[in-house]
Amino acid sequence: MEKILPTIVEKNIKIVTNGGGVNPIACRDAIFRIAQKLGIKGLRIGVVYGDDILDKIDDFIKMGVDFKNMDTGEPIEKIRERITSANVYFGAFPVAQALKQGAQIVITGRVTDTGITLAPMIYEFGWSETDYDKLAAGIVAGHILECGAQATGGNFSYDWRSVPDMAHIGFPIAEAYPNGEIIITKHENTGGLVTIQTVTEQLVYEIGDPTNYITPEVIADFTTIKLEQIGKDRVRVYGVKGRPPTQFYKVSMSYFDGYMAVGTLTYSWPDALEKAKKADEIIRTRLKDLGLEFEEIHTEFLGYNSCHGPLAHKIDEPNEVVLRIAVRGKNFEDVDRFGREVPALILTGPPGVTGFGGGRPHPSEVIAYWPTLIPKELVKPEIIVEEI
Repeated sequence: MEKILPTIVEKNIKIVTNGGGVNPIACRDAIFRIAQKLGIKGLRIGVVYGDDILDKIDDFIKMGVDFKNMDTGEPIEKIRERITSANVYFGAFPVAQALKQGAQIVITGRVTDTGITLAPMIYEFGWSETDYDKLAAGIVAGHILECGAQATGGNFSYDWRSVPDMAHIGFPIAEAYPNGEIIITKHENTGGLVTIQTVTEQLVYEIGDPTNYITPEVIADFTTIKLEQIGKDRVRVYGVKGRPPTQFYKVSMSYFDGYMAVGTLTYSWPDALEKAKKADEIIRTRLKDLGLEFEEIHTEFLGYNSCHGPLAHKIDEPNEVVLRIAVRGKNFEDVDRFGREVPALILTGPPGVTGFGGGRPHPSEVIAYWPTLIPKELVKPEIIVEEI
């Protein structure tokens, strides 16, 4: 920010970011300090917060919110005493309100990635909460932008070899219009490309039901999206349909779920796979003999089938195979003891082993994810705009 803030102020560029994390107020204060250091006056920064409901969970439960897991249906009681964070996903409208109040920079806590793209459109074009098709178009634009260069040729399965100058790949830009049409492009003289194929690959990324892309503002129907190549590195996005949103906000909770550790050893030709499998058998036997308790022991053979599993094509004789074995459990001491068993395999297991230069595995905490819902009327975003 210290590098770009003078240009932002000089050219009146507005910035919207959900990079405030767990403390967007502190993030704002840090930018104010940079502005003071640079002698910048009159900078207005908005903050959208109120998403943190960790201290209010019990109150909401008493009000009848069940906070059940959206994916599994499990009750919140299963993890209640282990919850470490709980944040509501707010949408675009409070961000647009901060822009309306004169903020040049808007920092948020938990706001949807699509919302920070939609918000400037709401602000600029005056879209209302019932302009569902236009809101859906802005959401689609946000979805295209949210993974950066994945829309401009990064991670491109269709024809990755055709992507020019990937070392200097450009990031996508959404040109928005009042009627809801969007043009996806990128800066000239940057690498990558913008085609129907690159945009399509990003569109199908993490969407679930394409007819039911739920956001705080609108439900977008991705099956209505139309794409048209209108020039080099320019794709028109249009025809998007939307319908009214649900009465709920999504809540992202995290909770402590024990410990894990991961160890790797590399076995060389000849018989690399056979050696790695034998080493896996040996360490599992030793862990069992020690009476160690784990919720899961997971083994992969990198270079053989770690990516495709049973669908991997057969390899007669790999040059090398990396044994990757991981354990997860509630007991720190058991997970820690696993870490001492991995290096022991070097001299008490199959021959031809290498690749153990980083020390033994050490336990790390497992922080798990609990997606849930809360009625919108129970939590409201807070907006403040202040000037240095």
